Parts: sequence; structure tokens; C-alpha cells
Amino acid sequence: MDKNNLKKEYSNGEVTVVWQSGLCQHSGNCVRNLAAVFRPKEQPWIQVENASSDEIRATVAKCPSGALSIKKTEE
Repeated sequence: MDKNNLKKEYSNGEVTVVWQSGLCQHSGNCVRNLAAVFRPKEQPWIQVENASSDEIRATVAKCPSGALSIKKTEE
């Protein structure tokens, strides 16, 4: 995968956020809705331990480009 289309996963054990850089339109919805988790100036930029799984799911659902998604877990 090239550097312009990275795919990374961030998990807190309950929820896994998948980020696909090639889809990101930089709308900023994630940062505005949950700045404690989505911190573009830090590494890693997604810090799932800073909010509840429900808050994370709700924010990811607002991503207009689909660059952020929730990975389904096997139960």
C-alpha cells in the first residue's frame, strides 16, 4: 500500500476504528465532535482510550467520506 492510501486500525478492546487515508476529505467532523480522541497533531492521531466506545461509534458514523469506520468484531 502506498503512503497516500494508508489503512490503520486503533482499538480499545471493545471497538476498533479503521482509518483509510486515501478516503479522507479532511472535513474535520471527527476532531470537532470528539477532540479527545481525534488529535491530528499527535501520534497516534486516534487515541481511542480517551472516550467511551459509544462516543467513538457516534463520531465515526458522522464521517462523510467513509475514511473512518468501525471494524466488526467476531463474538
